[in-house]
Amino acid sequence: MFSKDRFIQDCRTAVVEGQGAIREIVEEAVSNRAKVMAELGEPRCAGITTLYRAHDLTILQFTWAPYMVLMPHNHQMFAVIGIYSGREDNIFWRRKEMIIEAASARSLGPGDVVALGRDTIHSVLNPISKMTSAIHVYGGDFFAPDEPRSEWEHETLVERPWDVERVKMLFRDAEQRFNAVKRWSPGLA
Repeated sequence: MFSKDRFIQDCRTAVVEGQGAIREIVEEAVSNRAKVMAELGEPRCAGITTLYRAHDLTILQFTWAPYMVLMPHNHQMFAVIGIYSGREDNIFWRRKEMIIEAASARSLGPGDVVALGRDTIHSVLNPISKMTSAIHVYGGDFFAPDEPRSEWEHETLVERPWDVERVKMLFRDAEQRFNAVKRWSPGLA
């Protein structure tokens, strides 16, 4: 059975071994989504929930609102993402002069895990009409990285400093938009 406390302890132990060791732990955790859901709860609203935070390791529960899109961004640390509910579509980007261009894409569903390098740039979309939930494990402090992070504006793809408060606001706004639509279209719930 998945235990949040055991998962955190296993990640704390494995972080010194690196991303590969963390990936194995995340793969094991999301291999049975019902167990993760029972421990972390059914996703009810969009947001970022901190499960553990230290200088060398951050563990977050991300819940994406239906149809939510998050702009291209980097992490400046490795990341391992495991989906346990819904679907997450990722576009991977590469730098091209003063902007970025799409390089590849990957769709993740329950049980899927992706490992991102410290320099990876990606954007995320929840393309379905229900919440998507994932466990994200980072090899550093997600909220206060050692090196400045970047995000890219959706329309122009111009780089700007990453702003965690703007990201939190995007989650709140996506949740409010979905709830407004849900009130007018009860069949979406």
